[in-house]
Amino acid sequence: MSTPVIGLTTYREEAAWGVWRQRADLLPTQYAAAVEASGGIPVLLPPLGQSGAADTAVSRLDGLVISGGADVDPGRYDAEPHERTAGWRPDRDAWELALLDAAVAAGLPVLGVCRGMQLMAVHAGGELDQHTPDLVDHEQHSPGGDAFGIIEVSTVPGTFVAGLVGESVSVACHHHQSVRSHPGFVAAAHAADGTLEAMETPGDRFCVAVQWHPETADDVGLLTGLVRAAAAYAQSRS
Repeated sequence: MSTPVIGLTTYREEAAWGVWRQRADLLPTQYAAAVEASGGIPVLLPPLGQSGAADTAVSRLDGLVISGGADVDPGRYDAEPHERTAGWRPDRDAWELALLDAAVAAGLPVLGVCRGMQLMAVHAGGELDQHTPDLVDHEQHSPGGDAFGIIEVSTVPGTFVAGLVGESVSVACHHHQSVRSHPGFVAAAHAADGTLEAMETPGDRFCVAVQWHPETADDVGLLTGLVRAAAAYAQSRS
C-alpha cells in the first residue's frame, strides 16, 4: 500500500525569517510533523484563486486537513461581525470552501482543526457563535496570546472521534468562536460547559472536525485516523 498524501491548508501572512520580511504561505510545523508521524506525506496547500484549482488539488490527494487560523468571514453565514470578530481572510475562506466542495464530490477523507471545524460547519450551511465567552462566561477555550486552554471533553459513544480518542480526553484549545449549527453533521464531543468540541458526518466516510488542536499532542490519534482513512481511500481508487 502506498503512503497516503495529505493536503494541509496554510495561512498567507506577513512573516519574518533571516533578513526577509514579506508575505509568506506558512503553517506551524506541528501539522506536517503529526501527519508524518502518523504515516502520511504532508503537502502544503496555499490559498489559490484559479478556477478548477481545488478540483485538481483534491484529485491528487488522499486526505485533507483544513487547518486552524483566523476567524471565518461572518458574511459567509449572513451575520454581522461581533466586536471581537476580526482578521478574516477572504482568499483563504474561498479556497478552503472550494476544497471542501471538491472533497465532498470525491469522497475524500477530511479533518477540520479549530477554524477548520468552523469553516466546515459554515460550508454545510451552519452558523457560528462569534464569541464563545458570551455564552459560557469564561475564557478557558482561549486564554489569550499564544497560550492554549487545556480543557476536558467528553465524546459521544459510537462516533469516529470516540473510537480514536476514547470516552474523554484533555485537549489543547485556542478558539473564541464555536459552532452554533451544523447541518449534515452529528455531535461527537462536548466540553463540560456544553460547547460543541467535535462533529462528524454519519456513515463510512471519514469527515471529522474538532475545535481543539490534535497536532499539538503526543497522541495524534485523530491524525492517525485520517491517515488510515486516506490510505484506504488511495487503495480504493488504485
